[in-house]
Amino acid sequence: MPKSTLTFMCSECGGESLRWAGQCPHCRAWNTLQEFQVRKAPSGARASSSARGPAALAGGRRPVPLNEIEPDADPRRPLAWGELNRVLGGGIVPGSLVLVGGEPGVGKSTLLMHAAQQIAASGGRILYASGEESPQQVRLRAARLGPLSPGILLLAENDLDTICEAIRAEAPQLAIVDSIQTVTDAGFEGGAGSVTQVRESAARLMRLAKEIGVPVFLVGHVTKEGAIAGPRVLEHIVDTVLYLEGDRRQELRILRATKNRFGSADEIGVFAMGEAGLEEVPDPSAALLGNAAVASPGTAVVVVLEGTRPLLIEIQSLVNKIDSNYPPRRIASGIDINRVLMLVAVVEKRANIALGKSDIFVNVAGGIRITEPAADLGLALSIYSNTRDRPLPDGLVAIGELGLAGEVRRVGQLDRRLQEAARHGLTRALIPAGARAGRPSGLDVVEVRSLAEAISAAFPSHMRSGAFIEEAEVSVP
Repeated sequence: MPKSTLTFMCSECGGESLRWAGQCPHCRAWNTLQEFQVRKAPSGARASSSARGPAALAGGRRPVPLNEIEPDADPRRPLAWGELNRVLGGGIVPGSLVLVGGEPGVGKSTLLMHAAQQIAASGGRILYASGEESPQQVRLRAARLGPLSPGILLLAENDLDTICEAIRAEAPQLAIVDSIQTVTDAGFEGGAGSVTQVRESAARLMRLAKEIGVPVFLVGHVTKEGAIAGPRVLEHIVDTVLYLEGDRRQELRILRATKNRFGSADEIGVFAMGEAGLEEVPDPSAALLGNAAVASPGTAVVVVLEGTRPLLIEIQSLVNKIDSNYPPRRIASGIDINRVLMLVAVVEKRANIALGKSDIFVNVAGGIRITEPAADLGLALSIYSNTRDRPLPDGLVAIGELGLAGEVRRVGQLDRRLQEAARHGLTRALIPAGARAGRPSGLDVVEVRSLAEAISAAFPSHMRSGAFIEEAEVSVP
């Protein structure tokens, strides 16, 4: 019998320690060390293995020159949804291990059932191992999403040995395990969802996928902080990590790749949740601007890049003066609050506007989260328009990063951003000065060097002679 040793593993970094401590000695995180069983092979087995030496390679695998490795005849299996193919890097890679995470009820199981139905419709076989739902419950969800297919094989099982045997016996084109936190390996101690079980189960499924060339999709639960439940090493084991984001009370869902060994790690796919399940949104910009509010103070349109895709997004702000002695509030949804605080300070200083006695609320429409600084100029103009109670002109889009001195800095992929704006009927764009970008037909491009020039260009009716001589003391009556 192999000997077992007790050690402690950090759920954040995966580091191991021989003793428990309140703080991980590797990443310094608190209260993350959890008990973990390590099984060691007997000394006799190790001695016999080392005694074989090079002879062990003769009958097993040997190092092969890279140029002698034969490529796969069909390296990817594309799905019917282009949005899903985009996030996966072009389709499902045989032998890959993909982890799909998201909040409860956001649509993880629904998304994978759609993928299973699409593969089954093209003649493939899918093994769906469910550890959370009964066969009847899975059938009800599948019937709601579309016609039932005989190519989808359902296995209601938590035991990892049974799941692996079924994958080997059926050799499906896709295997789905829902979820990895419910699977248990009888060879290791600990209950389902423990660090030991999640780590070893994922590692075993990874080895199986590489050995027989069957792609395996794992559903992963998330913690209240939004991270995948279980050890951080789980995300290192898998080939691709996908997060399905979105508010359950809203229609849109964003599938984001945070790790992808076979494609870009910044791509997103946009889906809409309806009565018949998820539907792909091939033109997210049109969907995001379709419900745009009527031109009003505080509303601006910006272009952000998600991976290689430009998106037109409506950003809203509300500036409300207060008379109480309480500190003003700064609340942001869909954008980093620290970024908002910095931009408020820049607008207040460089546009000579008093905002210290005002509550400021910022919201990104559609449930999208903005992470890049190209939306700075649009948000600054949105806040400024509130203070003057004047909406931005119709058809205006603002692109640029703002510095602390009020300068408008260049951003990447400007050509693609302008083309996206022109494609959706916008007529005027404010961009950083000196940017080498084309001029799409029908789009009036105005270069600005500072926030002062951007305000002057966005609100020409407000400008009087000499109003913007000194950028640090800009005042537009």
